[in-house]
Amino acid sequence: MSEKKIVEERSLILNRRSFLGKAALGVGGIGLASLLGTNLFRKGENGLYTADSGPTGVKGVLDSLHHPSKIKRVIYLFQSGGPSQLELFDYKPLLNKRRGEDLPESIRNGQRLTGMTSGQDRFPLVGSNFSFQRHGKNGTYISDLFPYTAKMVDDICIVKSMYTEAINHDPAVTFFQTGSQRPGRPSIGSWLSYGLGSENENLPAFTVLLSRGSGRPNGQPLYTRLWGNGFLHSLHQGVQFRAAKDPVLYLNDPKGTTADVKRSMLDKLAELNDQHYQESNDPEIQ
Repeated sequence: MSEKKIVEERSLILNRRSFLGKAALGVGGIGLASLLGTNLFRKGENGLYTADSGPTGVKGVLDSLHHPSKIKRVIYLFQSGGPSQLELFDYKPLLNKRRGEDLPESIRNGQRLTGMTSGQDRFPLVGSNFSFQRHGKNGTYISDLFPYTAKMVDDICIVKSMYTEAINHDPAVTFFQTGSQRPGRPSIGSWLSYGLGSENENLPAFTVLLSRGSGRPNGQPLYTRLWGNGFLHSLHQGVQFRAAKDPVLYLNDPKGTTADVKRSMLDKLAELNDQHYQESNDPEIQ
């Protein structure tokens, strides 16, 4: 046998360690392919992958934009119970000048009072307790509370034209998250998922993180509808990550659950889902 044949034959012989190593890589590749699905093989002209192979469709309605998309992800922070904009970005020198004066009727314009203020005899104007300075090339007013933000003011966008006519917290917060004071509309994250789609049909495109809050007795709660999908498909609802040991509920089995018990539970659940589907014909139950 020639030396070349000997080398080729030896390269075909796998020892136990090599076999297990190569097998593990192969199995891992299969798992990765199952997670990413056809996204591995569907690359668009703009170099981005589109996710349009899911059974319920995870391709965004804005798949073909009039310009190449540059944004890969959106981090949206909502500071519930944070300081007023009058203390941060919205400089109102006239409000400070007229501090203590009664609210003019022309401003209130017959608006009803809240339950918290219905017992007040008068409604004095209150200005900011902090000073404002101009910063950046455009001389943007920034409160002294934000000295580091003031250094990068030219790199951010501050929108002051948004407002709500809601007089209470809950409808105002609902409006801020969904664009409507009435519950039932899709949240901003759901609209982004609906419009842009998801890179992966098996992982959520919209995730939610909550802080523990201050623990004060009068704290305003945040309801799950604030990151809900509304009338959109449930595929676009926010998936809340918890700070506990199980970030996402119902993914791990309770302690002591055997494979047989779990199988029986899943079979019964499938029967109930099928029964519900026969009654309602809701495609999301399938």
